[in-house]
Amino acid sequence: MAELTPIERVKRFFNREPVDKMPFFTGMGMVLRPAIQKLGYKFPSIHRDAEKLAYAGIESARMFNLDSVVIPFDMCWESEALGNEISLYEDSEDTLYPTIPYKKWAELDQVEITPDDIDNIMDKYPMNLIPEAIKIVKNEAPELALGAWQLGPFTQCGQTIELDKVLKAVFKEKQRVEDILDKFSDMIINIGNALIDAGADFITLREPGVAADLLSPRTFKELIAPRLTRILKAWRSPKVLHICGSTDPLVEMMWQVVQDSGAQAISFDIKNNLLESRKKLGNDAIILGNYDVFKLPCAEETTVEEAIEGIKTNIDGLVDAVWPGCDLWPDIKPENFKAMEKTAREYKPGPTPAVGRL
Repeated sequence: MAELTPIERVKRFFNREPVDKMPFFTGMGMVLRPAIQKLGYKFPSIHRDAEKLAYAGIESARMFNLDSVVIPFDMCWESEALGNEISLYEDSEDTLYPTIPYKKWAELDQVEITPDDIDNIMDKYPMNLIPEAIKIVKNEAPELALGAWQLGPFTQCGQTIELDKVLKAVFKEKQRVEDILDKFSDMIINIGNALIDAGADFITLREPGVAADLLSPRTFKELIAPRLTRILKAWRSPKVLHICGSTDPLVEMMWQVVQDSGAQAISFDIKNNLLESRKKLGNDAIILGNYDVFKLPCAEETTVEEAIEGIKTNIDGLVDAVWPGCDLWPDIKPENFKAMEKTAREYKPGPTPAVGRL
């Protein structure tokens, strides 16, 4: 049969239908410097311009044969829409993502998320740019799968006040934290639905601030998991749950969230033991993630051969697609990343535990 297009491959993958070869894609940030240099863009200019955002993603995917474009690239959108000023580092030639130098809420009791923030967040700048960018990608690159993502409520809370204060408040002001998390959850549900309505083919819920080296598994079970389930349940499929950092103690609870919410897949960072996770979850779970986004494609000392071996190790970990452990770092070495993609497609061409082959 003819080779599947990237969007066909990704859609079949999430439907657990056999695919022609190993998917090589992501549901997180994926803008790559060689692509934006080809387009003549400066790195700071792509983050708050719908057209540049879209074309930077398209060119990154096409140049390196990724199956997906993912919009947006940075984590400051919602916080900016809630009134925080950001820095784009417009005078810098370095790879510096937007940051929030000063957060308007210094303490938990200052946090005020209004019904207008929740119900009309997509009308506020810069959130109104993301659906624009999604529609451009859908028109200009219909052959590519289009992913979107949202930070989970705990991490989003840390984008509006300092995360260490939120972590302390979990124990000292638990009810206040829960109230704030519920409001963020309502807002995140609305944003995710708006991105899906704009044309996103799949969506990832990312909650990097709740790893087991930050919060206890008990706190995850009581405070975090119910809200992640509620958010994912409110979105249409396909949908993925991703948590960065140490997740080995959380694996079963994460998969329970996926099952209870009707999500399709689970995604891990580099600290996760993939083989142990597969043993815990069995062959029915679609497992993604884990390869090192800096060491393999970017680190000066990493050879092409070492990058290839890294992807082989990832596949030997019994993942169902080659998908990074976090955002792809833009400053890749093209020869490494191209070799990684080629290896993903050719190494062990048979079925994975959860997804068959045509």
